[in-house]
Amino acid sequence: MGKKLTHQTNQGERPLNASRGPKTVKILHVLGRMGAGGLENWLIQVLRHMDRKQMQIDLLVREAGLYDREAQALGANIFVVPYPSSPPVFAARFFRLLREHGPYQIIHSHLPLSGFILFLARWAGVPGRIFHCHIDETILKTKVNWRRRFSLALSRHLIRKYATHGLAVSRVAAVGIFGDNWQSDPRWRFFPCSIDLAPFTAPVDRQEVRRDLGIPAPAWVIGHVGRFFAQKNHAFLVEIAREVVNREPQAYFLLIGDGPLKPAIQEKVEQAGLTRNFIFTGVRRDVPRLMQGAMDAFLFPSFFEGMPLVMIEAQGAGLPCMVNEDIAEEAVVIPTLVQRLSLETSAAAWAGALLAIKDSPPTLSPREALAQIENTFFDIRTNVARLEALHRQLVTAVGA
Repeated sequence: MGKKLTHQTNQGERPLNASRGPKTVKILHVLGRMGAGGLENWLIQVLRHMDRKQMQIDLLVREAGLYDREAQALGANIFVVPYPSSPPVFAARFFRLLREHGPYQIIHSHLPLSGFILFLARWAGVPGRIFHCHIDETILKTKVNWRRRFSLALSRHLIRKYATHGLAVSRVAAVGIFGDNWQSDPRWRFFPCSIDLAPFTAPVDRQEVRRDLGIPAPAWVIGHVGRFFAQKNHAFLVEIAREVVNREPQAYFLLIGDGPLKPAIQEKVEQAGLTRNFIFTGVRRDVPRLMQGAMDAFLFPSFFEGMPLVMIEAQGAGLPCMVNEDIAEEAVVIPTLVQRLSLETSAAAWAGALLAIKDSPPTLSPREALAQIENTFFDIRTNVARLEALHRQLVTAVGA
Protein backbone atom coordinates (compact mmCIF):
# COMPACT_ATOMS: atom_id res chain seq x y z
CA MET A 1 0.00 0.00 0.00
CA GLY A 2 3.05 2.22 0.14
CA LYS A 3 4.49 4.25 2.96
CA LYS A 4 1.95 5.47 5.47
CA LEU A 5 1.42 9.19 5.75
CA THR A 6 2.72 10.71 8.94
CA HIS A 7 1.32 13.78 10.64
CA GLN A 8 3.33 16.97 10.84
CA THR A 9 1.53 19.90 12.37
CA ASN A 10 0.47 22.30 9.58
CA GLN A 11 2.82 20.51 7.19
CA GLY A 12 1.91 16.93 6.47
CA GLU A 13 -0.88 14.42 6.42
CA ARG A 14 -1.85 11.51 8.59
CA PRO A 15 -4.36 8.71 8.14
CA LEU A 16 -6.56 8.24 11.20
CA ASN A 17 -7.25 4.71 10.00
CA ALA A 18 -5.43 2.70 7.39
CA SER A 19 -7.23 -0.62 6.94
CA ARG A 20 -9.26 -1.53 3.91
CA GLY A 21 -10.18 -4.45 1.75
CA PRO A 22 -10.96 -4.53 -1.96
CA LYS A 23 -14.06 -2.51 -2.86
CA THR A 24 -16.02 -2.00 -6.06
CA VAL A 25 -15.86 1.80 -6.19
CA LYS A 26 -13.38 3.85 -4.16
CA ILE A 27 -14.51 7.39 -3.40
CA LEU A 28 -12.61 10.17 -1.65
CA HIS A 29 -14.86 12.81 -0.08
CA VAL A 30 -13.19 16.18 0.53
CA LEU A 31 -14.55 18.48 3.27
CA GLY A 32 -13.43 20.66 6.15
CA ARG A 33 -13.91 18.19 8.99
CA MET A 34 -16.35 15.61 10.28
CA GLY A 35 -17.99 18.02 12.72
CA ALA A 36 -21.61 18.47 13.76
CA GLY A 37 -23.02 20.19 10.65
CA GLY A 38 -25.66 18.98 8.21
CA LEU A 39 -23.15 17.78 5.59
CA GLU A 40 -21.17 15.83 8.18
CA ASN A 41 -24.31 14.28 9.66
CA TRP A 42 -25.33 13.19 6.17
CA LEU A 43 -21.94 11.66 5.43
CA ILE A 44 -21.95 9.63 8.63
CA GLN A 45 -25.44 8.41 7.73
CA VAL A 46 -24.20 7.43 4.27
CA LEU A 47 -21.41 5.41 5.91
CA ARG A 48 -23.94 3.71 8.18
CA HIS A 49 -26.37 2.78 5.43
CA MET A 50 -24.29 2.22 2.29
CA ASP A 51 -23.54 -1.15 0.73
CA ARG A 52 -19.87 -1.67 1.54
CA LYS A 53 -19.64 -4.24 -1.24
CA GLN A 54 -20.43 -1.45 -3.68
CA MET A 55 -18.59 1.54 -2.20
CA GLN A 56 -15.44 2.30 -0.20
CA ILE A 57 -15.55 5.83 1.15
CA ASP A 58 -12.50 7.67 2.49
CA LEU A 59 -12.39 11.23 3.81
CA LEU A 60 -9.89 14.04 3.21
CA VAL A 61 -10.30 16.73 5.90
CA ARG A 62 -8.48 19.80 7.16
CA GLU A 63 -8.70 18.81 10.82
CA ALA A 64 -10.04 16.14 13.17
CA GLY A 65 -13.75 16.22 14.02
CA LEU A 66 -16.61 14.83 16.09
CA TYR A 67 -17.42 11.83 13.90
CA ASP A 68 -13.87 10.63 13.17
CA ARG A 69 -13.93 7.52 15.36
CA GLU A 70 -17.33 6.38 14.14
CA ALA A 71 -16.31 6.96 10.52
CA GLN A 72 -13.21 4.82 11.10
CA ALA A 73 -15.30 2.09 12.69
CA LEU A 74 -17.50 2.14 9.60
CA GLY A 75 -14.49 1.47 7.37
CA ALA A 76 -13.50 4.98 6.26
CA ASN A 77 -9.89 6.07 6.15
CA ILE A 78 -9.55 9.69 7.30
CA PHE A 79 -6.66 11.69 5.93
CA VAL A 80 -5.90 14.95 7.72
CA VAL A 81 -4.33 17.36 5.25
CA PRO A 82 -4.08 20.93 6.57
CA TYR A 83 -4.83 23.26 3.69
CA PRO A 84 -1.82 25.56 3.31
CA SER A 85 -1.76 28.99 1.77
CA SER A 86 0.59 27.65 -0.91
CA PRO A 87 -1.30 25.75 -3.66
CA PRO A 88 1.86 23.89 -4.83
CA VAL A 89 2.42 22.51 -1.31
CA PHE A 90 -1.16 21.28 -1.05
CA ALA A 91 -0.96 19.82 -4.56
CA ALA A 92 2.11 17.78 -3.61
CA ARG A 93 0.37 16.37 -0.55
CA PHE A 94 -2.80 15.65 -2.51
CA PHE A 95 -0.93 13.76 -5.23
CA ARG A 96 0.99 11.81 -2.63
CA LEU A 97 -2.26 10.75 -0.96
CA LEU A 98 -3.74 9.57 -4.26
CA ARG A 99 -0.57 7.72 -5.14
CA GLU A 100 -0.20 5.91 -1.83
CA HIS A 101 -3.87 5.22 -1.01
CA GLY A 102 -5.59 5.16 -4.40
CA PRO A 103 -6.47 4.69 -7.06
CA TYR A 104 -9.81 6.39 -6.50
CA GLN A 105 -12.48 6.22 -9.15
CA ILE A 106 -14.29 9.28 -7.76
CA ILE A 107 -13.34 12.49 -5.95
CA HIS A 108 -16.44 13.97 -4.29
CA SER A 109 -15.64 17.50 -3.04
CA HIS A 110 -17.94 19.53 -0.79
CA LEU A 111 -15.81 22.65 -0.28
CA PRO A 112 -16.99 26.02 -1.65
CA LEU A 113 -13.54 26.40 -3.24
CA SER A 114 -13.54 22.94 -4.84
CA GLY A 115 -12.33 24.08 -8.25
CA PHE A 116 -8.66 23.60 -7.38
CA ILE A 117 -9.37 20.13 -5.94
CA LEU A 118 -11.12 19.05 -9.15
CA PHE A 119 -8.35 20.54 -11.29
CA LEU A 120 -5.79 18.48 -9.35
CA ALA A 121 -7.96 15.37 -9.59
CA ARG A 122 -8.20 15.79 -13.38
CA TRP A 123 -4.44 16.23 -13.59
CA ALA A 124 -3.97 13.08 -11.48
CA GLY A 125 -6.21 11.10 -13.82
CA VAL A 126 -9.16 10.53 -11.45
CA PRO A 127 -12.00 9.72 -13.87
CA GLY A 128 -14.98 10.76 -11.71
CA ARG A 129 -14.97 14.29 -10.26
CA ILE A 130 -18.05 15.44 -8.34
CA PHE A 131 -18.66 18.85 -6.87
CA HIS A 132 -21.45 18.98 -4.27
CA CYS A 133 -22.79 22.50 -3.65
CA HIS A 134 -24.32 22.98 -0.18
CA ILE A 135 -24.99 26.70 -0.20
CA ASP A 136 -26.51 29.42 -2.37
CA GLU A 137 -23.45 31.25 -3.68
CA THR A 138 -25.60 34.11 -4.97
CA ILE A 139 -26.27 35.13 -1.38
CA LEU A 140 -22.84 34.07 -0.12
CA LYS A 141 -21.12 36.48 -2.52
CA THR A 142 -22.91 39.41 -0.91
CA LYS A 143 -21.52 38.47 2.53
CA VAL A 144 -17.79 38.27 1.72
CA ASN A 145 -15.01 40.64 0.66
CA TRP A 146 -13.68 41.07 -2.88
CA ARG A 147 -10.83 38.59 -2.40
CA ARG A 148 -13.27 35.87 -1.40
CA ARG A 149 -15.57 36.77 -4.29
CA PHE A 150 -12.65 36.49 -6.69
CA SER A 151 -11.70 33.08 -5.24
CA LEU A 152 -15.29 31.87 -5.55
CA ALA A 153 -15.49 33.07 -9.17
CA LEU A 154 -12.22 31.32 -10.06
CA SER A 155 -13.35 28.14 -8.32
CA ARG A 156 -16.68 28.27 -10.13
CA HIS A 157 -14.85 28.47 -13.47
CA LEU A 158 -12.67 25.47 -12.60
CA ILE A 159 -15.67 23.48 -11.36
CA ARG A 160 -17.56 24.01 -14.58
CA LYS A 161 -14.49 22.98 -16.57
CA TYR A 162 -13.24 19.98 -14.60
CA ALA A 163 -16.26 18.45 -12.83
CA THR A 164 -17.71 15.39 -14.49
CA HIS A 165 -20.81 15.78 -12.30
CA GLY A 166 -22.19 18.62 -10.16
CA LEU A 167 -24.74 18.18 -7.40
CA ALA A 168 -26.68 20.95 -5.68
CA VAL A 169 -28.73 20.57 -2.52
CA SER A 170 -31.38 22.96 -3.84
CA ARG A 171 -32.37 24.41 -7.18
CA VAL A 172 -31.47 27.92 -5.98
CA ALA A 173 -28.00 26.63 -5.08
CA ALA A 174 -27.74 25.05 -8.55
CA VAL A 175 -28.44 28.40 -10.22
CA GLY A 176 -25.87 30.10 -8.00
CA ILE A 177 -23.03 27.75 -8.97
CA PHE A 178 -23.98 26.33 -12.37
CA GLY A 179 -25.92 29.24 -13.89
CA ASP A 180 -29.51 29.93 -14.91
CA ASN A 181 -29.48 27.22 -17.59
CA TRP A 182 -28.03 24.52 -15.33
CA GLN A 183 -30.73 22.00 -16.25
CA SER A 184 -29.58 22.04 -19.88
CA ASP A 185 -26.23 20.50 -18.90
CA PRO A 186 -26.59 16.76 -18.11
CA ARG A 187 -23.68 16.97 -15.66
CA TRP A 188 -25.63 19.08 -13.16
CA ARG A 189 -28.46 17.80 -11.00
CA PHE A 190 -30.46 18.45 -7.85
CA PHE A 191 -29.24 16.17 -5.08
CA PRO A 192 -29.98 17.17 -1.45
CA CYS A 193 -28.61 15.48 1.62
CA SER A 194 -30.94 13.53 3.89
CA ILE A 195 -31.67 12.33 7.42
CA ASP A 196 -32.16 9.03 9.20
CA LEU A 197 -35.81 8.74 10.19
CA ALA A 198 -35.31 5.80 12.56
CA PRO A 199 -34.56 7.95 15.66
CA PHE A 200 -37.92 9.67 15.21
CA THR A 201 -39.74 6.37 15.65
CA ALA A 202 -38.19 5.64 19.07
CA PRO A 203 -40.38 6.28 22.14
CA VAL A 204 -39.51 9.47 24.03
CA ASP A 205 -40.39 10.30 27.63
CA ARG A 206 -41.20 13.98 27.33
CA GLN A 207 -41.19 14.61 31.08
CA GLU A 208 -37.80 12.94 31.46
CA VAL A 209 -36.24 14.93 28.60
CA ARG A 210 -37.48 18.24 29.99
CA ARG A 211 -36.42 17.34 33.52
CA ASP A 212 -32.90 16.50 32.30
CA LEU A 213 -32.68 19.91 30.60
CA GLY A 214 -34.07 21.82 33.57
CA ILE A 215 -37.19 22.93 31.72
CA PRO A 216 -40.20 23.53 34.00
CA ALA A 217 -43.42 21.68 33.27
CA PRO A 218 -45.54 24.67 32.12
CA ALA A 219 -42.87 26.00 29.74
CA TRP A 220 -43.54 26.51 26.04
CA VAL A 221 -40.25 25.69 24.30
CA ILE A 222 -38.97 27.15 21.05
CA GLY A 223 -35.98 25.25 19.68
CA HIS A 224 -33.10 26.05 17.38
CA VAL A 225 -30.27 23.86 16.07
CA GLY A 226 -27.24 25.45 14.45
CA ARG A 227 -23.61 26.39 14.79
CA PHE A 228 -22.93 29.77 16.34
CA PHE A 229 -21.79 31.48 13.16
CA ALA A 230 -22.99 34.81 11.77
CA GLN A 231 -24.92 32.96 9.04
CA LYS A 232 -27.35 31.53 11.60
CA ASN A 233 -28.49 34.98 12.78
CA HIS A 234 -28.63 34.17 16.49
CA ALA A 235 -28.61 37.89 17.36
CA PHE A 236 -32.00 38.33 15.67
CA LEU A 237 -33.22 35.19 17.41
CA VAL A 238 -32.49 36.86 20.76
CA GLU A 239 -34.43 39.95 19.66
CA ILE A 240 -37.39 37.72 18.78
CA ALA A 241 -37.06 35.96 22.13
CA ARG A 242 -37.25 39.26 24.03
CA GLU A 243 -40.53 40.09 22.28
CA VAL A 244 -41.92 36.62 22.92
CA VAL A 245 -41.01 36.57 26.62
CA ASN A 246 -42.54 40.03 27.12
CA ARG A 247 -45.87 38.50 26.10
CA GLU A 248 -45.36 34.94 27.34
CA PRO A 249 -43.04 34.68 30.39
CA GLN A 250 -43.22 30.88 30.31
CA ALA A 251 -41.56 30.76 26.89
CA TYR A 252 -38.16 29.06 26.84
CA PHE A 253 -35.56 28.92 24.08
CA LEU A 254 -33.51 25.76 23.63
CA LEU A 255 -30.38 26.34 21.54
CA ILE A 256 -28.40 23.31 20.38
CA GLY A 257 -24.94 23.77 18.91
CA ASP A 258 -21.59 25.40 19.47
CA GLY A 259 -19.29 27.81 17.69
CA PRO A 260 -17.16 30.96 17.99
CA LEU A 261 -20.09 33.35 18.49
CA LYS A 262 -21.68 31.41 21.33
CA PRO A 263 -20.13 33.55 24.15
CA ALA A 264 -21.29 36.75 22.45
CA ILE A 265 -24.84 35.41 22.10
CA GLN A 266 -24.86 34.26 25.73
CA GLU A 267 -23.80 37.78 26.74
CA LYS A 268 -26.56 39.28 24.60
CA VAL A 269 -29.08 36.99 26.31
CA GLU A 270 -27.83 38.10 29.72
CA GLN A 271 -27.98 41.78 28.79
CA ALA A 272 -31.56 41.29 27.61
CA GLY A 273 -32.48 39.77 30.98
CA LEU A 274 -33.38 36.46 29.37
CA THR A 275 -30.94 34.12 31.08
CA ARG A 276 -33.75 32.24 32.83
CA ASN A 277 -35.50 31.66 29.50
CA PHE A 278 -32.52 30.29 27.55
CA ILE A 279 -30.89 26.87 27.64
CA PHE A 280 -27.64 26.30 25.73
CA THR A 281 -26.95 22.58 25.34
CA GLY A 282 -23.78 22.65 23.23
CA VAL A 283 -23.35 19.96 20.57
CA ARG A 284 -25.74 17.04 21.05
CA ARG A 285 -25.96 13.69 19.27
CA ASP A 286 -29.62 13.16 20.28
CA VAL A 287 -31.26 16.02 18.37
CA PRO A 288 -34.34 13.94 17.33
CA ARG A 289 -34.94 13.06 20.99
CA LEU A 290 -34.69 16.72 22.05
CA MET A 291 -36.97 17.84 19.23
CA GLN A 292 -39.61 15.31 20.20
CA GLY A 293 -39.22 15.52 23.95
CA ALA A 294 -38.49 19.18 24.63
CA MET A 295 -39.54 21.45 21.76
CA ASP A 296 -42.99 22.84 20.93
CA ALA A 297 -41.87 24.91 17.92
CA PHE A 298 -38.78 25.47 15.81
CA LEU A 299 -37.25 28.86 14.96
CA PHE A 300 -34.76 29.25 12.09
CA PRO A 301 -33.94 32.83 11.01
CA SER A 302 -30.68 32.08 9.14
CA PHE A 303 -29.50 34.70 6.66
CA PHE A 304 -28.94 31.97 4.06
CA GLU A 305 -28.77 28.18 3.78
CA GLY A 306 -28.26 25.56 1.13
CA MET A 307 -30.54 22.80 2.37
CA PRO A 308 -30.94 22.92 6.17
CA LEU A 309 -31.38 19.32 7.29
CA VAL A 310 -32.38 20.44 10.78
CA MET A 311 -35.51 21.88 9.16
CA ILE A 312 -36.28 18.46 7.71
CA GLU A 313 -35.70 16.92 11.14
CA ALA A 314 -38.00 19.49 12.77
CA GLN A 315 -40.75 18.64 10.30
CA GLY A 316 -40.11 14.94 10.89
CA ALA A 317 -40.70 15.58 14.59
CA GLY A 318 -44.00 17.29 13.73
CA LEU A 319 -42.85 20.73 14.95
CA PRO A 320 -44.35 23.97 13.62
CA CYS A 321 -41.46 25.87 12.02
CA MET A 322 -40.87 29.60 11.65
CA VAL A 323 -38.13 30.25 9.06
CA ASN A 324 -36.58 32.88 6.81
CA GLU A 325 -38.53 33.10 3.56
CA ASP A 326 -35.28 32.96 1.54
CA ILE A 327 -34.56 29.37 2.57
CA ALA A 328 -34.90 26.93 -0.34
CA GLU A 329 -38.45 25.91 -1.14
CA GLU A 330 -37.36 22.26 -1.32
CA ALA A 331 -36.79 22.36 2.46
CA VAL A 332 -40.53 22.75 2.96
CA VAL A 333 -41.61 19.10 2.83
CA ILE A 334 -44.77 19.58 4.91
CA PRO A 335 -46.24 23.02 4.06
CA THR A 336 -48.78 22.95 6.88
CA LEU A 337 -45.91 22.93 9.40
CA VAL A 338 -43.81 25.75 7.93
CA GLN A 339 -44.35 29.49 8.01
CA ARG A 340 -41.88 31.69 6.12
CA LEU A 341 -41.20 35.31 7.09
CA SER A 342 -38.88 37.96 5.70
CA LEU A 343 -35.89 39.05 7.75
CA GLU A 344 -37.02 42.58 6.91
CA THR A 345 -40.02 41.93 9.15
CA SER A 346 -39.64 43.15 12.74
CA ALA A 347 -38.75 40.91 15.66
CA ALA A 348 -42.15 41.80 17.12
CA ALA A 349 -43.88 40.41 14.02
CA TRP A 350 -41.85 37.18 14.23
CA ALA A 351 -42.78 36.92 17.91
CA GLY A 352 -46.45 37.43 17.10
CA ALA A 353 -46.35 34.67 14.50
CA LEU A 354 -44.69 32.33 17.00
CA LEU A 355 -47.26 33.04 19.68
CA ALA A 356 -50.04 32.43 17.16
CA ILE A 357 -48.58 28.94 16.71
CA LYS A 358 -48.80 28.41 20.47
CA ASP A 359 -52.51 29.13 20.44
CA SER A 360 -53.26 26.98 17.38
CA PRO A 361 -54.09 23.28 17.49
CA PRO A 362 -51.55 20.86 15.88
CA THR A 363 -52.11 20.37 12.17
CA LEU A 364 -50.95 16.75 12.27
CA SER A 365 -49.36 14.25 14.63
CA PRO A 366 -45.63 13.49 14.68
CA ARG A 367 -46.36 10.06 13.21
CA GLU A 368 -48.32 11.60 10.35
CA ALA A 369 -45.52 14.13 9.75
CA LEU A 370 -42.90 11.41 9.63
CA ALA A 371 -44.95 9.41 7.13
CA GLN A 372 -44.85 12.36 4.72
CA ILE A 373 -41.05 12.35 4.70
CA GLU A 374 -40.61 8.59 4.30
CA ASN A 375 -39.48 7.45 0.84
CA THR A 376 -38.69 11.00 -0.26
CA PHE A 377 -35.23 12.26 -1.25
CA PHE A 378 -34.78 13.24 2.41
CA ASP A 379 -35.10 9.68 3.69
CA ILE A 380 -31.54 8.34 4.07
CA ARG A 381 -32.47 4.94 2.62
CA THR A 382 -33.80 6.46 -0.59
CA ASN A 383 -30.96 8.98 -0.70
CA VAL A 384 -28.17 6.40 -0.33
CA ALA A 385 -29.75 4.15 -2.97
CA ARG A 386 -29.72 7.08 -5.42
CA LEU A 387 -26.15 7.98 -4.47
CA GLU A 388 -24.98 4.41 -5.11
CA ALA A 389 -26.78 4.43 -8.46
CA LEU A 390 -25.11 7.72 -9.38
CA HIS A 391 -21.68 6.32 -8.56
CA ARG A 392 -22.29 3.19 -10.62
CA GLN A 393 -23.50 5.29 -13.56
CA LEU A 394 -20.50 7.60 -13.29
CA VAL A 395 -17.98 4.76 -13.17
CA THR A 396 -19.65 3.05 -16.11
CA ALA A 397 -19.73 6.29 -18.12
CA VAL A 398 -16.03 7.03 -17.63
CA GLY A 399 -14.99 3.42 -18.00
CA ALA A 400 -13.21 3.24 -14.64
